[in-house]
Amino acid sequence: MSASLNMFVWFLLAVGPLIILHELGHYFAARACGVKVVRFSFFMGKILWSRKFGRDQTEWAISAIPIGGYVKMLDDRDPATRATTPEDQKREFTRQNVWKRIAIIGAGPATNFVVAILLLAALFMHGVPELSNRVRLVTPGTLAYQAGVRGGETIVAVNGEAVEAWSEIHMALMRAAMEKQEVRLDLREEGGGANVAIFPAEVMAKAELDGDIGGALGLMVLRKPALVVQAIAGGPADRAGLRAGDQVDAVDGKAVPDSIALTQTIRASNGKPLVLSVVRAGQAQALTVTPEYDRAQKAYRIGVQMAPQADMVTVSRAPAQALSKAADATWSQSVMIVKMIGKMFTGEVSVKNLTGPITIADVAEQTAQRGPIEFLKLVAAISIGLGVMNLLPIPVLDGGLLLYYSLEVLTGRALPPRVDQQVRNVGFVLFIMLMSLALYNDVTRLIN
Repeated sequence: MSASLNMFVWFLLAVGPLIILHELGHYFAARACGVKVVRFSFFMGKILWSRKFGRDQTEWAISAIPIGGYVKMLDDRDPATRATTPEDQKREFTRQNVWKRIAIIGAGPATNFVVAILLLAALFMHGVPELSNRVRLVTPGTLAYQAGVRGGETIVAVNGEAVEAWSEIHMALMRAAMEKQEVRLDLREEGGGANVAIFPAEVMAKAELDGDIGGALGLMVLRKPALVVQAIAGGPADRAGLRAGDQVDAVDGKAVPDSIALTQTIRASNGKPLVLSVVRAGQAQALTVTPEYDRAQKAYRIGVQMAPQADMVTVSRAPAQALSKAADATWSQSVMIVKMIGKMFTGEVSVKNLTGPITIADVAEQTAQRGPIEFLKLVAAISIGLGVMNLLPIPVLDGGLLLYYSLEVLTGRALPPRVDQQVRNVGFVLFIMLMSLALYNDVTRLIN
């Protein structure tokens, strides 16, 4: 299978079911509100197969383009689904009271949020491997070092909220940076003592929201010692006698705590020979290796693959706690997405962060290779993203319709048809512009 086809397949598996479930949310809400559903299609485009079922003879169809789906209700705005009998007119969508229309339209995004909560709850009950909340050795001069973090500590709380995994720390730092708030880290030291590190509000206000905010502050997750996975045949490490399973503890007598420190030392060598202190099968020995310049990577390397060996924890919960944690995580991520979108419009966050289907497909393929748990975590995140994006007040999206109906609740009357159509046209153009920008960003990332 080609790389492009493989990406497309994983994209379909990650996104396709979520769109179908979104449309099923509209379908069941319409049925519950007494609106007649004319067709429900799995996938888009030309209908390949269909059958009619039930009292309403709803057409269930499979269409040609294998992505998403749609639901069609009786709707007088569309000549193809206009109500023609008195009975059907009672069940036509636009003739329903505004609260029923809000319920039907809102059910799609709500379904995405419910799916995310259930997926995350199931994962928390099963147990989710996460990067731990222990801190790697901190480089002197960094903001973290100035705040009093040295490395080896465990971050037990951020601004009073308990954390047990690096993802929770990252989210808390992102929230503080967005709100330009001070960050207080409660630390448990290796010897059992307690400490506090504080990042002032002015520091967080300058934090870049586009990348690794923890790394920018000087905080990284603890990693295990530098362990060799493979020495590339014929490379400097192979010629020097380095073998899979070797643990590198020091270079030129200076301790290296992990593979990151080893890589930094090699890149700073300028090609000078290095003496590696290696532990092999419990025995210490010294090996001399001379780094070579890699023109493609623009760095000195020794031709070795190291184990990431990040410190990990397993986050698990009882059913009730898992459901609560999943709901909290869904809410936090939703708020984060909304704030990030808002900061794109104000220029505080680059529009380069807007991603489209190509990036989602690429990430889905990479995540699937790391196992089903990681893939399901991604699916939950995409479901939250779909829910939030569909609630944006753009007329062609569910959020645009909900805005119409909210105005109707406030004013007591619907928008005039002419105004409605003009606003829809503007919304469609805006939607196409956003999708074009997302695709441009996707292609640019692939090229780079």
